[in-house]
Amino acid sequence: MKQMTLAAAKGFEVHGRATRKAAFLARMEALVPWAEFCGLIEPHYAKAGNGRPPIGVERMLRMYFVANWFNLADEACEDALYDVPAFRDFCQVDLGRERVPDATTLLKFRHLLEDKKIGAALFAKVGELLLANGMKLSGGTIVDATLIAAPPSTKNQEGERDPEMHQSKKGNQWYFGMKVHVGVDSKSGLIHSASVTSGNVHDSKELPNLLHGEETRLYGDSAYRGKDLARATQGHRTAGERLHQPAWQAEPPVERSGQRNQSPQIECARQG
Repeated sequence: MKQMTLAAAKGFEVHGRATRKAAFLARMEALVPWAEFCGLIEPHYAKAGNGRPPIGVERMLRMYFVANWFNLADEACEDALYDVPAFRDFCQVDLGRERVPDATTLLKFRHLLEDKKIGAALFAKVGELLLANGMKLSGGTIVDATLIAAPPSTKNQEGERDPEMHQSKKGNQWYFGMKVHVGVDSKSGLIHSASVTSGNVHDSKELPNLLHGEETRLYGDSAYRGKDLARATQGHRTAGERLHQPAWQAEPPVERSGQRNQSPQIECARQG
């Protein structure tokens, strides 16, 4: 084991305590079979040659998990590793010796896992391990999607954009890239399902792939309303129920024109 530099030294804090992020990452550190997961990726990963040696598989896998567990885009994940010591510790980055892997490197690693159909399998395995170690899914699922930007330039060897990436509009801003869709247990925060699509796929189209089937409540924004919700929940315990806003999006009732808003819940189509 390498000797730590002063940049990574700890133990001088007087009033420090373990944060929830650090506690969660410590649990995942012990739970995830790192050698097994890295063994699945290494046959497809870049090998050392005459150029710059590739970043270790395990470090990139840890960074990939952090980005997904904390819903971070690639650039945001790079910034977070500089800002958050718990993230650096988990990814085994010592800023006294090396830089944090940049967003482009993480993007290429993400594409590798998607191309080889490895990413979804890893998350499914982590979910199984959590359940086997006492974590239970509650009756609620939060669904959401995150845009992951990709370089729009055609100045590359092929002279064209990545054909799997497409434009998507969010508000008044256009993005080029892909979407990561996640289903999160509303009680524990565990990501129990995830999928990746091009950026122009509507959030609601991936809803069937984000449910575990035993939900009694479903949380999401207005992008998940309508016919796609009715189709996705057909046969589920949530069929015909309302789609609720996550707590961080819900607004308190307000007085308007002498009437009081009844609820921040979003009314959705019931099964006919």
